[in-house]
Amino acid sequence: MIKNKLARKVFGSSFVAAMVVPAIALAEEGTTATLGDNVYIARAIAAGLAMSVSALAAGYAQARIGAAGAGTLAERPEAGMNLIVLQALPEIIVLLGFVIAFMIGTAA
Repeated sequence: MIKNKLARKVFGSSFVAAMVVPAIALAEEGTTATLGDNVYIARAIAAGLAMSVSALAAGYAQARIGAAGAGTLAERPEAGMNLIVLQALPEIIVLLGFVIAFMIGTAA
């Protein structure tokens, strides 16, 4: 899916950092893990995944829409307002991902 070597390395390192850094931050010395701790860690990972996957999906969609929109504006300048709306729609995905991450993180 990712063709460029540099892009693969950047994406891979950011993905690993997104998974490893919370685990290091939540690590404690000399304590035993209980079920409540595991649920807290699972919620933190799930909230992080909900936010990061929705942001990556929106970025991918906006890149495709932006490229197509540039070509469309070159041929039909009157389609500018429609393209602005189409460019803003993927941001709803990020907002929904944020809301879901917030709901997961604050669940009782």
